[in-house]
Order: sequence, then C-alpha cells, then structure tokens
Amino acid sequence: MQAGKGKVVSFHYSLTVDGEKVESSMDGGEPLWILLGHGQLIPGLEAGLEGKSVGDVFDVEIAPEQGYGQRQEGMTQRVPKKYFPQQGKGLKAGDTTVLSLKEGGSRVVVVQKVGSSVVDIDLNHPMAGKTLNFHIDVQTVRDASEEEVAHGHAHPNGDGAH
Repeated sequence: MQAGKGKVVSFHYSLTVDGEKVESSMDGGEPLWILLGHGQLIPGLEAGLEGKSVGDVFDVEIAPEQGYGQRQEGMTQRVPKKYFPQQGKGLKAGDTTVLSLKEGGSRVVVVQKVGSSVVDIDLNHPMAGKTLNFHIDVQTVRDASEEEVAHGHAHPNGDGAH
C-alpha cells in the first residue's frame, strides 16, 4: 500500500537544519502518526511522503516555501508576560516558547527581549526561512478509519484514542 491522501502514515524522522540535528524520533522515540492530506504536515514533507510504502527510508530537502515560509520583517510584537507559561518567568532573548493566544490556542514564538512586565517576540516560526532536511523511515501505511477522517487526524494503531 502506498501513502496518499486519506491514508494513515506513521514514520520515524530526523530533522537537520544547517547540518545540525534539530529533533529526531529515531533515538528511541515514538513515530509520528499523521492522516495524509489533512494539513497536519508542512507541504514539502507531505509531498515527500506521497507514494511511499512501509520500509521506505529516504531523505527529503524542503525549501522554505514548502516548509514554514520565508522570514517576514516587521513580525515583532510586545506581549504582556501573563500570556506565557509561568507568566514569562525564566525567559531570555533567543528562547523559543509557546504564547497563549487571546482567541484560544497557542503559537510557537522566539523571544527577542524581556522587560519587567512585557516580552518582545518574533512571530515568525523559528524554522521560517530555513531549508529543512528530513531523514524518514516509514513504519505504517494503512487506510484511515471513518472516525479518523471525521476527526481529521490519525489515531495511532487505529484505537480511537486522542
């Protein structure tokens, strides 16, 4: 069976940027489970998985336009510390952290400067403007269940757990 839209795919991966390993599930971690074609991955990685089968091991280089986009100037914002985990305690310039959004949800941001009650952040994704190099090892390719399609995401091992 080949990976394509509406298929559940699990895979181990290693991500390197500029020759440095950023993260990996290959060091004893759990594989990533996704429902292909439902916007769960950056476009370049989703395209790289298309047509792959269990046991395929491959590398894919993803340009910024197919990853997290190009960096955009003027994407800085000053935000009260209350919107950060632990009220922004321990944050320093260069840290990557999660910002709680007023309308619900969260967003990964990079800290530029920390003041007494506010934090200056860069709203660009930390990987914006970077070429991403993935090493992929496909573990599972299967048809999605009706429940997975309805929920818009994979349930590892098809068990319906969230």
